[in-house]
Amino acid sequence: MYASGLEGPIPSNISLLSNLNQLEISDINGPSQDFPILGNMKGMTILVLRNCHITGELPSYFWSMKSLNMLDVSFNKLVGEIPVAAHAGHTRFLFLTRNMLSGNIPDSVLMDGSNSHCFHVNCGGEDVKVMENDENILYVGDGNVLGSAAAKYFINYENHWGFSSTGDFMDDGDYLNTRYTRPSPSSNLPELYKTARVTPISLTYFHYCLENGKYTVNLHFAEIQFTNDNTFRSLGKRIFDIYVQEILVRKDFNIESETHVAQKPLTIPIYNVTVTDNILEVQFYWAGKGTTRIPTSGVYGPLISAFSIVSDSKPCSDPKNVRHKIIVGAGFGVTALCLVIIIVGIFWWKGYFEGIIRRTKGNKKQDSQKGTFTLKQIRDATDDFSPANMIGEGGFGPVYKGQLSDGTLVAVKQLSSMSRQGNREFLNEIGMISCLQHPNLVKLHGCCIEGKQLMLVYEYMENNNLARSLFSSKNQLKLDWPTRLRICIGIAKGLAFLHEESRLKIVHRDIKATNVLLDGNLNPKISDFGLARLDEEDKSHIITRVAGTIGYMAPEYALWGYLSYKADVYSYGVVVLEVVSGKNNNNYTPSDNCVCLLDMACHLQRTENLIELVDERLGSEVNPTEATNLMKVALLCTDVSPSVRPTMSEVVNMLEGRMSIPDAIPQPSDFSEDIRFKAMRDIHQQRENHSLSTSRTD
Repeated sequence: MYASGLEGPIPSNISLLSNLNQLEISDINGPSQDFPILGNMKGMTILVLRNCHITGELPSYFWSMKSLNMLDVSFNKLVGEIPVAAHAGHTRFLFLTRNMLSGNIPDSVLMDGSNSHCFHVNCGGEDVKVMENDENILYVGDGNVLGSAAAKYFINYENHWGFSSTGDFMDDGDYLNTRYTRPSPSSNLPELYKTARVTPISLTYFHYCLENGKYTVNLHFAEIQFTNDNTFRSLGKRIFDIYVQEILVRKDFNIESETHVAQKPLTIPIYNVTVTDNILEVQFYWAGKGTTRIPTSGVYGPLISAFSIVSDSKPCSDPKNVRHKIIVGAGFGVTALCLVIIIVGIFWWKGYFEGIIRRTKGNKKQDSQKGTFTLKQIRDATDDFSPANMIGEGGFGPVYKGQLSDGTLVAVKQLSSMSRQGNREFLNEIGMISCLQHPNLVKLHGCCIEGKQLMLVYEYMENNNLARSLFSSKNQLKLDWPTRLRICIGIAKGLAFLHEESRLKIVHRDIKATNVLLDGNLNPKISDFGLARLDEEDKSHIITRVAGTIGYMAPEYALWGYLSYKADVYSYGVVVLEVVSGKNNNNYTPSDNCVCLLDMACHLQRTENLIELVDERLGSEVNPTEATNLMKVALLCTDVSPSVRPTMSEVVNMLEGRMSIPDAIPQPSDFSEDIRFKAMRDIHQQRENHSLSTSRTD
């Protein structure tokens, strides 16, 4: 119940809801109240009592709530010290902003801040302890992951690991298998090999918050679905590829080729694995090889029994002695920063800061990590918004190049405070992008909210946007073929992160060449999240107000407002065609029969002449196979049916050669009734009518 308009106090009989596991209340009206009695809610996982006029001391019973993951009691009138906790490692987020608390933060609430350096998983099974090197090592089981989480994506936030699985065993007679795990029929195998996790296409395990350094990855296998007798059940062949840190380490790997028999344990060590960004990934990929119907239909694809990740420089320690990370207060970590920025933005929008904001005097040095800038700092950085520093013009205001006092180059996006839509997009953008970090997403340094000014401060992109590089006659930048291919893959990875890998699943809604920025090394970064929406994962689509750019919008969204992540996939396909051809989809009219670039690409695909679409400026440097495959993927992304379009992670796998590109679905010989091009034809007709009326007037 966020900002519901309800009046307090919170009723005392709320304590009767002992089975409640999530309670979120904010911004209620009414008099001050004591802290509600919630001690019997032992299963509470998320508790938000923000700006509820609560007075008194913070109760100590919160630390006995073993499942409590987040506690937010910010913007109240709490006093006293934070109670000492026997153990608060299970609580990961604690927000105490804008209270009147005193004293120090107890050591029991904090942790030592160290990253982990070893990890063990029993794939498809329960937790099991195994004796290794005279130590009793706990292998964490993932066999209880059910439903779509097992078939798609699972993450364990407490221990910083998870896995992503793609595909479905279409011919096993079970629509979307609920577990994707397999038990062993043999009781003679060691406990670690009695279960396994399988996948029809790709399975990626990942572990983040690892210390950087060298690691050894031990992969444990046992072929438990084939037999050793003389029946047809012994004739199966399971073949798949293994990647570690995106590097192919075993191609066409066959468990039985290594063990020579089925149901025999096998350990494959991978040495000298480098972790440089605190993340390690192990991927198993089925490339369509081996049998698929032995002993029954649907027996194929990667199979893994267990794995371990062990540092080469530090021994493993008992996980009971490792305290989990916790983010305390506003300003400690990205999530807290997101909360503060959103609250500040909403308060400013509603006028709560009128007459309160004071300009910072002097030339105080700005730490770009703080997230807020004064108007004076922005003016100094941009030479008082000098026209010479204007590098672009957005839908709601100009963009300026600036340099902070510490030498950091930034791009300042100035929004009109008189526009309600501009206000909405401002709040939406800082709420979305400040919570996201990825190499292919533009980084938001912070914002300025002062007087009538609304400004966003981004990292500066030396090469402006992709549209200028492709379409502008004044642009001197030459994008060769390898660079164009790398740009397309980078955009795909950024969208895959938004759709599938980020904790917040986000639909951008306005993917186009002008919203893709290029840094000094021509790496692409997706920008402009003003229209972005959170994807509701429990729904196939949502119906919303249409916003975006004609020519890039998916037909189901443009015509009926049906929005899903597949709308971004469609827009991506259009952008890829623009990158390959060097032509703008909306301004390119090749003939009377084709109204746009995508229309032309569809005709060329039907006549098997796709290569004619390639930018002639590239000459002979183009790799024809790569170009054709890239355009085939683009046309798959722009299919009129959302169900045919691939996910962005599948697009990445196709472009990087880890997944085959499906054959194109036959298209009609006449595209005149295709709903994808109806809006474009209407626009061209309006332009022609306007041109005729203008000429007659002259």
